Amino acid sequence: MKKLFYLLALSMLTLTSMGEGINFSGTWKLNNEKSTLFEQFSLAPIQMIVTQTADTLVVEKYGNFQGTDYVTKDKFSLDGKECVNVGWMNSKKTSTAVWSEDGQTLTISSKMPAQDGGEATMKEVFQMAENNLKVGLNAASSMGEMSETYLLDKQ
Repeated sequence: MKKLFYLLALSMLTLTSMGEGINFSGTWKLNNEKSTLFEQFSLAPIQMIVTQTADTLVVEKYGNFQGTDYVTKDKFSLDGKECVNVGWMNSKKTSTAVWSEDGQTLTISSKMPAQDGGEATMKEVFQMAENNLKVGLNAASSMGEMSETYLLDKQ
């Protein structure tokens, strides 16, 4: 009976921890040499500050796009529910964040209006690669598609 109790307790602990993912919190700096950036232009942030709790992920991105510095701050719900943040040019960006079954990868899927009146989509995949934060980005709109992979070093 004692063994059954311990087995049951261990099973509950395992099931509880399966729903939790990796914690991506920290200040991260882009490693240009290890990243694969889009040839024509890049959406890669120079620095990211990630704050994660059990329920939310806050991602601050600091970068430079076509000579203009920018800062974005997005807050995502980690329960798969839709959330709204500010997109490019103060548009409304709607996103969902979903953990992989093993809790090692977080996929954030976003939609926002495009400049031509259509819709732009973005998928960011967060995971750890050794001691680096790895973010895969796929973006698409009527103007085309792009993919990048950022490798960021913890500061």
